[in-house]
Amino acid sequence: MYDNSVRLIEFLGQNAEKHTARDKVPYVILNLATTVRWREKESQEYVERTEWHRLIAWGNLAKFAGTLKRGNHISAEGELRYRTIPDKEHPQMRRKLAEIHLAKIGKLDRGEQLTEELPAVQTDDQAA
Repeated sequence: MYDNSVRLIEFLGQNAEKHTARDKVPYVILNLATTVRWREKESQEYVERTEWHRLIAWGNLAKFAGTLKRGNHISAEGELRYRTIPDKEHPQMRRKLAEIHLAKIGKLDRGEQLTEELPAVQTDDQAA
């Protein structure tokens, strides 16, 4: 059985970067940060670790992904892939780059959902 899938839900750290491949296929690069927080047992202080994820959307999916902005809350699903690229500081060396090639992406605008679901609240000034 084969299952290489990644699902991330978090906020975008940067605006979408639009590109075109050599064969004229559009693609978009998204940078998503996920943060994990925990409390150290000994010191009782909170510690956090942030991981950055490089997401790639191709073709028609790239059209939607290209509209996304920094701070958008998104859900992304795709396949984890690795490739090697030359190191900028040491050209004789190569480094491994992890990318998630997207199969699905959705915008989770919690702020808009809340305004639609909550009834208008009347203040004392409006009641008079």
